[in-house]
Amino acid sequence: MIVMVLGLVLFLGVHSVRVVADDWRAAQIAARGEGAWKGLYSLLSIAGFVLLVYGYGLSRTAPVELWSPPVWTRHLASLLTLVSFVLLAATYVPGTRIGAAVGHPMVLGVKTWALAHLLANGRLADVVLFGAFLVWSIVLYAASRRRDRRNGTRYVAGPASRDLIAVVVGVVAWAAFAFWLHAWLIGVRPFS
Repeated sequence: MIVMVLGLVLFLGVHSVRVVADDWRAAQIAARGEGAWKGLYSLLSIAGFVLLVYGYGLSRTAPVELWSPPVWTRHLASLLTLVSFVLLAATYVPGTRIGAAVGHPMVLGVKTWALAHLLANGRLADVVLFGAFLVWSIVLYAASRRRDRRNGTRYVAGPASRDLIAVVVGVVAWAAFAFWLHAWLIGVRPFS
């Protein structure tokens, strides 16, 4: 569990710098250059991600059960992760109405993904992992929306066809992950 927590602290910490130390971040970029900042950011993010994945895998060898979630939570998690994948797809399709409405679809997608997994899993490691991502995404989303209001940021919505693309890509990606990749990468079949 300690390895996973260290990974979470590193990964989420790096991804929180803009929220907790934006002036320091700007000074580092100015002093070292954007390329060096992005390189260090990427290196620390990857190290944190590797630690949290490895630590989560270790925790699954001796799981601590906190509760046994009812079966219906798995169905709700499936629906919520579908929404999450559509939000993630909307992040990369410019000019979606989804993106214009929510402002930060990736962060909202992470929040939805974390909530889904928190509802459907009752082990201590799951609560720590998905709970940390849920709290982080709530804080980041609120801070990002405040920054948008302060800066007068407006998100422009393009034609509805862009939303259709995001929905189709999100649904296809969700299906591929739910029916094949989740079992291969994580070792759990969501629909078995």
